[in-house]
Amino acid sequence: MATESVALSDRREPKAPRRIDTPRIESPARPILEGVGLDAPFFEDKNRAFWFLQSLGWSGYFILRSLSGFAGGLGWMWLVHTALLTATGYSLTLLLGALFRRLIKMRVLWTAILSLSSVVLASTVFSVIETWSYATFLKPDSRPVGFEFLAPILLNFALLAAWTALYYGINYYILLEEQIDQRERLENQASSAQLAMLRYQLNPHFLFNTLNSISTLVLLKQTERANAMLARLSSFLRYTLANESSAKVTLAQEVETLKLYLEIEKMRFEERMRPHFRIESDTIGARLPSLLLQPLIENAIKYAVTPSETGADIWVTATREGQAVRIEVADNGNGEGANVAATQSTGVGLANIRERLAQAYGSAHGFTTKKNEQGGFSVVVEIPYETGDRD
Repeated sequence: MATESVALSDRREPKAPRRIDTPRIESPARPILEGVGLDAPFFEDKNRAFWFLQSLGWSGYFILRSLSGFAGGLGWMWLVHTALLTATGYSLTLLLGALFRRLIKMRVLWTAILSLSSVVLASTVFSVIETWSYATFLKPDSRPVGFEFLAPILLNFALLAAWTALYYGINYYILLEEQIDQRERLENQASSAQLAMLRYQLNPHFLFNTLNSISTLVLLKQTERANAMLARLSSFLRYTLANESSAKVTLAQEVETLKLYLEIEKMRFEERMRPHFRIESDTIGARLPSLLLQPLIENAIKYAVTPSETGADIWVTATREGQAVRIEVADNGNGEGANVAATQSTGVGLANIRERLAQAYGSAHGFTTKKNEQGGFSVVVEIPYETGDRD
């Protein structure tokens, strides 16, 4: 095969893609945070976060209320009274939390009604216990009766309502985060499935042409050439199927795949097909969707080599341009490929590549077609320079 390719034998084996993380700033407090389990995202363990906030909140309630009582000169019995109220509030909110875990799954209207009713009931119980405790430990001579037990209900309702609002706020935030993460996973899966579908479109299209050629050789009783083509087809399929359909490969791997494909086509066209590879050494590690360039070679063969009695030359050129890689597939045919591209009738060829580039890079790519200086057809692909290593 006539080629002008860069030596690829000395290239490094591509490493597995490695995520580039922002360097973490080490804090002097990190050992302490790791010791209490706070170095991970706070709400990653919802159970741990609940108990931490629950204990922290009611500890703060006990401290603040105790200080206010001592400032008013109520003595040490106020501490007993405050401890009883803290234990009551802690227990009631645990019961509310257990109830709210079920209510949050219901319709919003029912959640609101039942939650409000629960808070009113809990505030009533809290007020009765607070009034009894006050009369028992601080004012032994007083004997509250009837509605007097509900005297502090407004403050208790406000306290428990605030706890409820915080509980629902945090849990709805967690649910929202989970839904966002789930949507991102589904979008990534959909994108991978789309890339796989576009990649799989190529295989039947290519296999049809190759098997048709093998069938022709068999009919012409050219069994040796047919066996050679089958062997090369087997090598090509083994090589391509080894890669995941949605994965990216290095440009060096893509070139090797193209060479396997061209060896098969060489059995059909012999000296009429003259491929040339001009790959700059600093581009061989660039990553791109696998089998991205094969349809371009196939189109060049179809519209430049096949119609001409003398065949045609096909050039595959790759150059580095800053943070981008420019790949051009050109031929010196009669330019019919340009007319076909203009009519948007290229089937799974150029249209497939446009879709795959859009899926893989969004707007951060270039794709142009033109009639070149040799009178043939050129396709230019520009993609970001990506490797498995740090750039």
